[in-house]
Amino acid sequence: MSMTVYLDHAATTPVSPQAIDAYARAMAVVGNPSSIHTAGQDAKRMLEEARENVAASLGCDPIEVVFTSGGTESINLAIKGLYWQRNSGVRRARILVPGGEHHATIDTVEWLERYEGAQLEWVPLDHDGTVSLDALEAALKADSDSIALVTMIWANNEVGTVQPVETVAAMAAAAGVPFHIDAVAAYQHVPVDFGRLRAVSASTDVGLVALSVSAHKIGGPVGVGALVLSRRSNVVPLIHGGGQQRQVRSGTQDVAAAVAFSVAAGEASAALAAENARLTVLRDRLIGGVRQVVPAAVLNGPDPTRGADAASRLAMNAHFSFPGCEGDSLLFLLDAAGIAVSTGSACQAGIPEPSHVLQAMGRDELASRGALRVTLGHTTTDADVDAFLSALPAAYAQASKAGLADRVTSIGTPGVSGQWRG
Repeated sequence: MSMTVYLDHAATTPVSPQAIDAYARAMAVVGNPSSIHTAGQDAKRMLEEARENVAASLGCDPIEVVFTSGGTESINLAIKGLYWQRNSGVRRARILVPGGEHHATIDTVEWLERYEGAQLEWVPLDHDGTVSLDALEAALKADSDSIALVTMIWANNEVGTVQPVETVAAMAAAAGVPFHIDAVAAYQHVPVDFGRLRAVSASTDVGLVALSVSAHKIGGPVGVGALVLSRRSNVVPLIHGGGQQRQVRSGTQDVAAAVAFSVAAGEASAALAAENARLTVLRDRLIGGVRQVVPAAVLNGPDPTRGADAASRLAMNAHFSFPGCEGDSLLFLLDAAGIAVSTGSACQAGIPEPSHVLQAMGRDELASRGALRVTLGHTTTDADVDAFLSALPAAYAQASKAGLADRVTSIGTPGVSGQWRG
């Protein structure tokens, strides 16, 4: 069956026609932007205009935009690069990171723990997935000179919780510690203004210094993203050989991808407020509809339909736990009905595991296994929501009959994943 309803925009969203057209036209231009001849300089002009447009969408200076291959590389470059930079000549082993982060962050900090001796301090989340500011403040005040960095996701990619990054930026600046934000899921869903967030520490290399984004979450192509790195800051690079971008990232820059990224960024910026309003209506109707057709379903994360601050949840995200069934069973049954959604949890070697995000939020294993993420985007319509709500009851009934499978997870404990894995 061909897919007719796509409700997994948090995984990737369709590339906009304008971005595709810009990409194709830029691909026809010959020239390495590092070459000094006319063809090369024409390519460089296109590249730098794209950098300016992306910078405008992020509230930063163009020189602060380092193009990368995507969000994962941007996060790796920020965290590893800052850690190595902060440990040049002095030992600062501690990394403060909330539970429930994206695996691009979890796997990166655990790599630093394993190979570089980093000391990871996991900051707890509350029931809605919001970081504990009291716990973070206590950690920052406990020998701040020993902290390499703080890293945090702006909006959780699974449950859509929006974190108080402005407050955390001020706390990190006051403690004299660099702060990195994973803004991949938040970019173009909440207003991102790097300069404003840096204002409390604009003349120093602490507080917010780095922010990661990806193009394919906003209507751009897969394979390009950016690390916003403060002009006052530096990181040890991951990739060596040419130093094309501030000696931070080497390699011939992908002009066509940058151009398409910039077009998508401009489109999304112009439509942000109106699109958020449109998606909020669709999301709230979807949440209400799920509660009608499957009363046992539990919404995870802040609930703006029942009094939570509207800004505390992404407008495009609805994440539910369905008791008595596996989330992947629901996913496959909905997929067979022509509906694309996500469990929001990782699979390792084909073995589904409980959501590490829900576990970090204090949910038990059953709630963490029966999770389903529905995420809306620029192509989502009322008819898509109706189709999902129509297909859900039968899928839930069938998944409930199958029940919960007894199996050993990839770390070897029956039915349970590690606290920070999933």
